Amino acid sequence: MAVRSILIYPDPLLKQVAICVLAADATVGELIQDLVDTMQAAGHSVGVAAPQIGDLRRVVVVDVSPSKLGQQQHNHGLLEMVNPRIIERSGSRTFREGCMSVPEYTGNVTRAEHIVVEFTDRQGRLRAIESSGFEAVAIQHELDHLDGLLFLDRVSSLKTDVFRRK
Repeated sequence: MAVRSILIYPDPLLKQVAICVLAADATVGELIQDLVDTMQAAGHSVGVAAPQIGDLRRVVVVDVSPSKLGQQQHNHGLLEMVNPRIIERSGSRTFREGCMSVPEYTGNVTRAEHIVVEFTDRQGRLRAIESSGFEAVAIQHELDHLDGLLFLDRVSSLKTDVFRRK
């Protein structure tokens, strides 16, 4: 399909709430493939959400397996999620996050250590998976994009928890 341009904060589309996908059709498959192509082309990305490429549908892709942190623990490989929602969460972990839509900064964000996420896959099957550690953080980060949230909205203090990239 296509590598798409990533919207950069403060683009107003990044603050919009995405809408549910009512039926998986060919356009959803094309969107998923564009997200995968865009994530892989970035070289360092472990996920991307449809709003980041200007599409306000509730679709994200996540794959932490190529990253060093992702290789240190069990992960699910490439996850293509339509209408994902977290149905369970437990524990707490603070992690330094970055985002392709906020390329100049990283920040310390506290998220659930363990989650259960329910979603529809590319084939239209309803799935639920358990995730923990870095993969769980990446999933939560991408799902925030669907609700118009950036990691900057989750830091405790913009003064002490946000850092300029070197």
